[in-house]
Amino acid sequence: MATLKIEREQASPIQHAFETALEQGHEVQAKVEECVDDLSSANALLKVKVSGGKTAILDEETLRDGEAIEIKVQECADELTQVTDKLEEGLGELKKVADELGVSQGALAESETALIASQRAEKYASYRAMHDVKTGMPNRALFDDRLEQALAGAERHKYSLAVMFFDLNRFKSINETYGHSAADAALTVVAERLLRHARQEDTVCRNGGDEFLYLLIKPQGRENVERIARFLIEAIVRPITVGKLSIVITPSIGISMYPDHGTSAEMLIESADAAMYSAKNRGSGCEVFNGVVALRGNSNPEIGPHFEN
Repeated sequence: MATLKIEREQASPIQHAFETALEQGHEVQAKVEECVDDLSSANALLKVKVSGGKTAILDEETLRDGEAIEIKVQECADELTQVTDKLEEGLGELKKVADELGVSQGALAESETALIASQRAEKYASYRAMHDVKTGMPNRALFDDRLEQALAGAERHKYSLAVMFFDLNRFKSINETYGHSAADAALTVVAERLLRHARQEDTVCRNGGDEFLYLLIKPQGRENVERIARFLIEAIVRPITVGKLSIVITPSIGISMYPDHGTSAEMLIESADAAMYSAKNRGSGCEVFNGVVALRGNSNPEIGPHFEN
């Protein structure tokens, strides 16, 4: 629609001049027709005079009438020349505008294509800036931003938050024994399981290496957070198949609660980190800051890539 409007605005002055020239042409045509009528009248009068026995030599009156008609015809001829020149000029300008518009439309199409490519690149760059390349999940920068927003909301509306800090036990041995490809595949599966079991309002991110952070919004009490942690451990410890390998990975989880264990993002993450190291050292699987959560069954099964039977 914008392009059509531009075409109309650019063509309008020339089109107006073109239409004016055509109108002038119609006026000249009327004058020519009038001259034809005058000539017909003069010829008829001349015939009458001749038939009346008058000499064929034109009298002064006939000469004056003829001269007047000649002048009028010459004026019409001059006006027709001017109209023709204007029409030719108008047609030339219209062709020029059409050519320029063709170039402009081509440039506009190229600009629109470049804009779309730029917007896609910007969107991709923004996504890359806020997501982990290996797992596709949010990265620490995005997690910190959402945690700050959640803290502002929790303070304003007086609700609780929980931060869980995950570390995969002895994950380094998979890298050393079976290589980066197997380790990356296992890490990706763990990330998928965490994302699959996260609520829409929560955020899970890769903190780096084999560490993950999990933000729970309005977790409805410590007991519910502990239940979620146990559920996630059970999801993670299910065997992961990588080629002919069946890998079992166990996590250590540390939990901190807002506002009990911190009122800032830094305090909550540090408290969850400390609880995670305590869980790892005790082999408890999961701990809340300043408190232990016991797991059902074997809380720290052996991690062991092994060949399937």
